[in-house]
Amino acid sequence: MAIVDCPTCGTKVEWTEKNKFRPFCSERCKQIDLGAWAEEKYTIPAVNPPDDIDDDSKLPQ
Repeated sequence: MAIVDCPTCGTKVEWTEKNKFRPFCSERCKQIDLGAWAEEKYTIPAVNPPDDIDDDSKLPQ
């Protein structure tokens, strides 16, 4: 049986079918994570973001 850390609070959680909230330890931690996702708190940083994505003048002619 695998044991994982709850992504929200860090509690040890059994990764089994009887844990309906996996990988979370509870409904509360699941909802906290969903709220953070909905508020766009999770991001992937860009290594070299473009200066102006909407600038059509830099497109090849």
